[in-house]
Amino acid sequence: MHKIDYFGDSRYEKIWEQMQLLGIQDVSSPTQDKNGTVVWRLPILSDKKNTYIEYGSFASGYVRNQGVDCHSNWQINKRVMGDYEYYPDYVWCDKAQKSIKTGKFNRFRSKKCVTIPIEIDRLEYMMKYVIKNEFIKRANYVQEGKFVPKWQYDNVRKAVVEHGIDQHVAPEKPNEELLCAMEAQTEGHNVKEVTVIIDGHKYRLI
Repeated sequence: MHKIDYFGDSRYEKIWEQMQLLGIQDVSSPTQDKNGTVVWRLPILSDKKNTYIEYGSFASGYVRNQGVDCHSNWQINKRVMGDYEYYPDYVWCDKAQKSIKTGKFNRFRSKKCVTIPIEIDRLEYMMKYVIKNEFIKRANYVQEGKFVPKWQYDNVRKAVVEHGIDQHVAPEKPNEELLCAMEAQTEGHNVKEVTVIIDGHKYRLI
């Protein structure tokens, strides 16, 4: 889908407006566009591969994370319990040297994805999903103590370097003077845990 395709329909125009506000880009290739595939690139770098996270909408009814953070794409469609399936029950027969049917059946049930056949419905679902699971979730990382602001990291790193930690050899335990310095740097900022990595060595600051 190209930029012009977002105009002329109020639902598409609303999606386009939200994309502009959030910095989401439509990066669908001509081949994907021809196949009815829409690929969005989020302004969020992957934690693992240092590339931007992407999501895709497919004419098959699936909406997928494009696999930037994992080995393959995976569906983000809602999942519901499917119908029961039945498989013949077998038992090993020593005389026949093979498995034979017992006349019974095993019942099996698993979850399945709910496909979304209409494109605009997929795009609206995808927008809600990325706002909740990418933007809002990541925005809460600092509050939850999973990340700290860059200025705070820089201050703690400076304290580590200035108090004589060898950047090439990770010490087993920081000395008392270092702990006091780090505590002073983070005091009053509700920091539960800070991890500093210097030259490939991890320092856990508590």
